[in-house]
Amino acid sequence: MSLTHSKHSSVFRVLGALGLAVVTALIAACGGGGGGSGGGGSGGTPPAANQATVTVGSGVENVANIPTVSVTICAPGTTVCQTVDNIQVDTESFGLRVASSAASQVLGSLPKEAVAGAQLAECTAFADGFTWGSIRTADVKISGETAAGLPIQIVGDMPQGAVLTGNCSSGSLELTPAALGANGILGVGVAPNDCGGVCAAGSAGNSSYYACPNGANCVQTLVAVSQQVTNPVSKFANDNNGVILSMPGISPSGQSTVTGTLTFGINTQTNNALPSTVTKLTTNAFGDVNATFNGGPITAFFDSGSNAYFFTDPTLPNCTGNASAFYCPAGTVTRNVSVASYNANTTGAPGGMTLTMSIGNASQLLQNGNFALNNLAGSLGNGATFVDLGMPFFYGHTVYYGMDQSGSGGSNPFVAF
Repeated sequence: MSLTHSKHSSVFRVLGALGLAVVTALIAACGGGGGGSGGGGSGGTPPAANQATVTVGSGVENVANIPTVSVTICAPGTTVCQTVDNIQVDTESFGLRVASSAASQVLGSLPKEAVAGAQLAECTAFADGFTWGSIRTADVKISGETAAGLPIQIVGDMPQGAVLTGNCSSGSLELTPAALGANGILGVGVAPNDCGGVCAAGSAGNSSYYACPNGANCVQTLVAVSQQVTNPVSKFANDNNGVILSMPGISPSGQSTVTGTLTFGINTQTNNALPSTVTKLTTNAFGDVNATFNGGPITAFFDSGSNAYFFTDPTLPNCTGNASAFYCPAGTVTRNVSVASYNANTTGAPGGMTLTMSIGNASQLLQNGNFALNNLAGSLGNGATFVDLGMPFFYGHTVYYGMDQSGSGGSNPFVAF
């Protein structure tokens, strides 16, 4: 999740669920987690034209709780296409980012975006590192939906030493499927693009975009919204006002593979109606809501791009060794967070809805051979000022994300479950 949009969510990529071989933290991008209305999803029914099957399994790097779909990328207006599997579904980022190695068959046919004759690239900054690569134009197809002429980011196709300023002056590069834990990231959150006015006007020093003459010597630049990495859902012909992520419930020990459904559009077809019984929370432009946790005010968000619950609780013991980012209580425990609609003028969520997070021993969970886990939780350290309701929350829930259409006189963004 771009720091331009103040994203805080996390993916701790545990490579080798059976052996806890490596843990790296990426700030990007569940039957036992939470309450609320809306039933769990099922992958048993073939998806309709506005639906895609979501799979949580071993993926490309044996990382727990990575929901993925297949995305077809085409040279604009042509049949020169490649279908890329194992693209992570991320409800707290905005736009499509694909590793260059995963799109090698079509990459040479995708036009490069430019600013004043210089190649356009982006540094998408996360808490501990960044993705870096060119902006290109593609026709993007997901199931029966198409976003034509969509600006996307190709990760890892630019010289690594070309970007040395701004948010990308420190931290680790995450340029490959091995580093990302997936072949790419499909950001389908509530924002229509990944930077908006911050990168279109004002100071170039606040922009995540770079102008790169001859593909090198890159400098930060302002860029029109039309050239920014764009949420593909906002460009669909009809089902363009939001998404619904529905996953089945699983047991506390988890499952090796789980399938659910990503549905495009809300109240646009018979299969995407928003029930009157759901809890609906207005969010800010980036999907955040008000929350209260451990007796204090905080921000929260619902993020399929995080593979665990993330929050700070000094009373919970961390695991040791490579899994030290996760919590390892002796037995399963719970923590509550109250959530309410976003209100910039108030703090916390007094009288809000209480959600319960189930927390198991991560060292044990990550060695049981299962990749779908509904009680995996971790911490980003004592400086964290948010509760990240990550992928564990989604098991057993149907979660609705209403697109921010306020800029064109439409509805405000929301999340419902």
